[in-house]
Amino acid sequence: MKSKIILLFVLVFGIIMNSRAQNSDRGYTNAIGIKVWDGIGATYKYFLTEKGAIEVIAFFSNKGIRTTGLYEFHFPLGAEPGLRWFIGPGAHLGFYNNTQGNGVFPGIDGILGVEYSFPNLPLNASIDWQPAVEFGNDRGFYGSWGGLAVRYIF
Repeated sequence: MKSKIILLFVLVFGIIMNSRAQNSDRGYTNAIGIKVWDGIGATYKYFLTEKGAIEVIAFFSNKGIRTTGLYEFHFPLGAEPGLRWFIGPGAHLGFYNNTQGNGVFPGIDGILGVEYSFPNLPLNASIDWQPAVEFGNDRGFYGSWGGLAVRYIF
């Protein structure tokens, strides 16, 4: 019985590794991780097409919580497999309770960044700039958003 369980485990592991190898041209399909800047966030990225992905970010700081949805277009960067640059539009909702204002504030976002998927590890790292315009009293353009993300590829 133990040998059948071990054989089943090896078979499932082989299928998973084979499917990961088939996604190696793009790097990955799903990834989840953390993003840091002026606080910490959770990030999830999912590729809808070979070059198009959605990213959802929940960012937590001493100013409040900001949830963001982005659509990103990815392009190869040089000859290094797994190295890409990306750009795209998005939107966010900021839930704040601080000296700059209390309440819920919507906004529009852009993103420009570079990411790298490690060839033999299920890891992806990116750095990006995420300018935004936030609507509401005393709101406006914010050019200091962005961050460094590390994601687990699954």
